[in-house]
Amino acid sequence: MTYDNENIFAKILRGNIPNDTVYEDEYVLAFKDINPLCPIHVLVIPKNPFTDASDFNSRATPDEITGFWKGLEATLELLEIRDGYRLIANTGRNGGQEVPHYHVHILGGCSVGPMVSRN
Repeated sequence: MTYDNENIFAKILRGNIPNDTVYEDEYVLAFKDINPLCPIHVLVIPKNPFTDASDFNSRATPDEITGFWKGLEATLELLEIRDGYRLIANTGRNGGQEVPHYHVHILGGCSVGPMVSRN
């Protein structure tokens, strides 16, 4: 998959589309999902262009990988989720990825149910 510089997250990173920022540093931007599935639904994205988890894992520098996960942890600390949360990284069409920019969903503030629907 080729990175699309016109995807919505690329536009958010460029400042062309506003967002409700929760956390930001040199490696990540974390912001509230516009269609939340739980009371807490935050997206964490790397600032550099990676299409999905495989692309991120194969091309990101060690500093970018460490920075991403430290940024995700800093976001979790700010959210103060006390009763558990779920991290989701959808990859590819069958994985349910809708935006071709690597991102992790943080879902919390409610029971998130079973891992996968059996439909």
